Amino acid sequence: ISYDASLLWTRQLMLQQMGYKVISAEGFVAALEACEMPNVKFDLAILGHSIPAKDRERIISHFRQHCNSPILALLRPHEGATESADRSIDPEPEKLIAAVREILSI
Repeated sequence: ISYDASLLWTRQLMLQQMGYKVISAEGFVAALEACEMPNVKFDLAILGHSIPAKDRERIISHFRQHCNSPILALLRPHEGATESADRSIDPEPEKLIAAVREILSI
């Protein structure tokens, strides 16, 4: 989930090249709709650092109620951890890849 289309696309391609099935959502409404898709179970939700804090919290709350998947929040520089997410990391590609592998291997 991201508010930045180019970052969303880049991360989607990176994760697909690793063999993961990815459903991307650009923007607040698309994120909520993706969570409520019938017959879809998410193993992980990744929130991009372009999402404003107030929207991030509302998206996390919605995912907690409807999707029941771990949530990984990508942080802006000098931003503290997103307390309601399961994990928060810097958005560097290497850190993202390592976190996704670790979370999905549990």
